[in-house]
Amino acid sequence: MRNTKVTLAGVELKNPVMSASGTFGSGGEYSEFYDLGALGAVVTKGVASVPWPGNPLPRIAETASGMLNAIGLQNPGVEVFVKRDLPFLRQFDTRIIVNVCGKTVEEYCEVAERLSEEAVDLLEINVSCPNVKEGGIAFGQDPKALEAITREVKKHARQPIIMKLSPNVTDITEMARAAECGGADVLSLINTITGMKIDIHRRTFAIANRTGGMSGPAVKPVAVRMVYQTAQAVRLPIIGMGGICSGEDAVEFLLAGATAVSVGTANFANPFAAKETAEGIERYMERYQVEDVRELIGAVR
Repeated sequence: MRNTKVTLAGVELKNPVMSASGTFGSGGEYSEFYDLGALGAVVTKGVASVPWPGNPLPRIAETASGMLNAIGLQNPGVEVFVKRDLPFLRQFDTRIIVNVCGKTVEEYCEVAERLSEEAVDLLEINVSCPNVKEGGIAFGQDPKALEAITREVKKHARQPIIMKLSPNVTDITEMARAAECGGADVLSLINTITGMKIDIHRRTFAIANRTGGMSGPAVKPVAVRMVYQTAQAVRLPIIGMGGICSGEDAVEFLLAGATAVSVGTANFANPFAAKETAEGIERYMERYQVEDVRELIGAVR
């Protein structure tokens, strides 16, 4: 029996595959296709201290080998999440990771504190979404601000915290070190790359926000490079993401230094994508006689 278990900040996952925030809701729709217990963890959509309406429509546009989105972190707020979504997720034999968003340091801390007594395994702190005009983008692109918010959230969180890094920076390792200095337990990267699409027939922007976050297979080479660089720069475990559609894609991230991976945009095209990615890792291990998935982590140097 080959071992697929990995550990993030003391939290054991049955396998290294999880959903990516914003692409899986809180798992309800995908649970109609398969048992969410097949995943190492489910990462929820962003949760704020109060309901957020999100950005105006249209908010999504297809691109070559990917998509743009400017949802704006629309969510019903932490109280609805605790009452409605958490009880649902607890039915499944998987770890629960809540993505936390906010417009001020205080808002992030409010959510972390509210979730401190709930049955949640880790918190992913989203400081890097490029669609929110106030708050997140500043934290994600300024190393001093990132270190400060990491340190502050740590004071309020009972669970280990994952800092989700933005790729829209000059040096990803500078941001990774800042999060590590602030006390982060885990890093996740990459979030979406800022992009734009223009509708030439209507001569206007394809999405109302003008710019949006680009995700999908087109960003994978950038994501693999940034995961590799980050793994060389810090000692924290890394959750790698960006264009993963298969077990082979996931293994590439593991070899680059990721301990776990998130499947995002692929879920929209194939609702079984995350489950099939976990199965694909196992097939790779069988093919190359890998007894323990941890043998793959950072094996390429």
